[in-house]
Amino acid sequence: MVGSAIKVSFIAMGVIFLVLTILIGLIQILVKLIPYEAPPAPPAKPQAAAGPDEGETVAAIHAAVARHRGQTPESIQITHIQPR
Repeated sequence: MVGSAIKVSFIAMGVIFLVLTILIGLIQILVKLIPYEAPPAPPAKPQAAAGPDEGETVAAIHAAVARHRGQTPESIQITHIQPR
């Protein structure tokens, strides 16, 4: 009984090894037939022109952040605002 279990185990491992070897070979063939091409870089988005109310927007954001943090607007400094 143990002998037949060992035979079945070796046959199963052999089948798995064979299938994996075939898969590796197929992948290598496909890589040679269909080479990888990098996708084109996405086009750069044009920068939006700064509107006349940009200063007001920055001031409103500054005040909102200061109020949220419970500090005075003079105690914090916003160095960069990135538009979406």
